[in-house]
Amino acid sequence: MAAHLVTLVDSGLQFRCRADENLLVGMHYNGPGGIQIGCRGGGCGVCRVQVLSGTYTAKKMSKSQISEADLADQIVLSCRIFPTSDLSVRACPRVPTEVAAPSTTTTSSSDEPIAGDHS
Repeated sequence: MAAHLVTLVDSGLQFRCRADENLLVGMHYNGPGGIQIGCRGGGCGVCRVQVLSGTYTAKKMSKSQISEADLADQIVLSCRIFPTSDLSVRACPRVPTEVAAPSTTTTSSSDEPIAGDHS
């Protein structure tokens, strides 16, 4: 099976990835570092990359990790894409959102702070 050259533009790291293995697996087996590894199944968003050039096929990605805007910007999960040509990618792991502290001025009848909606 053909192997495609993948270049991580952040570090200059290059590795070969077969078309039947996802990008994260190809990176893991062919060299250290590069893309962060999380759950390996598309649930955590840690292995997000932006594809700068090249083509790939993709398995379904959770909308909680990859939005329509992400897809429009070629941001995908490396554990869910399979190269069909040489690729150039940039790592862009999900940045945790900070949850604002509850207001200390708004209280319920029991004088406990009211928790905001954190969904």
